[in-house]
Amino acid sequence: MNTFSDSVGTALALIAGFDPALAAIVARSLAVSSAACVLACAIGMPLGAWLGVARFRGRGALLTVLNTLLALPSVVVGLVIYLLLSRTGPLGFLGWLFSFQAMVLAQTVLVVPVVAALTRQSVEDAHGAGGEQLASLGAGPWLRSLLLACDERYALLTIAIAAFGRAVSEVGAVMIVGGNIEGFTRVMTTAIALETSKGDLPLALALGIVLLGTVLALNAAIALLRRWRMLRDDRVLALEGAPA
Repeated sequence: MNTFSDSVGTALALIAGFDPALAAIVARSLAVSSAACVLACAIGMPLGAWLGVARFRGRGALLTVLNTLLALPSVVVGLVIYLLLSRTGPLGFLGWLFSFQAMVLAQTVLVVPVVAALTRQSVEDAHGAGGEQLASLGAGPWLRSLLLACDERYALLTIAIAAFGRAVSEVGAVMIVGGNIEGFTRVMTTAIALETSKGDLPLALALGIVLLGTVLALNAAIALLRRWRMLRDDRVLALEGAPA
């Protein structure tokens, strides 16, 4: 008897049969990560766009802190948010511990630095190419950051997709603040860890396959967006170079 082949076969059967338990975990995971991604983009993109344009004393130190936060361990984020949301913590009155909201908050905190850092780099590169012209027309830092961000909208969309991939694959923070409660806060990554420890390998493997498929789809979308943008830029250059 081949345990691996049996587990794979059962896992594929669970996916093909739209197993209710599997579907509920996947849906909850996608909902949490989508909400966190939207919040992270709403916070991180304006911040990153402004940092890409603004020049002020201490900017280098702030960028160093931002880049450091990219490697922030998820378990540390989970621990800090757990302490904040615990009954004796400053945010304990919200009653969010071991809830959907707590998991969204944890993933948002983890993803905001990623979104801000990537957006800052994209806008700063664009600012180097056309920022002086906008400044000569009287555009201030906030207006320049807005205009450049709009011009780099396809890059920002790529960043948003990457942020979702970072959120959906996170496990440490959501396990700490969510509690991995069946039917309420169990998501794909936490369920994989739990089911593996319990020995329920088919369900864990099915969730792993879905998670890998989700990440693969996200990376494929990023590649397609980049390819489409390159083709669009080539067409624009061809039209600009065409004789009148």
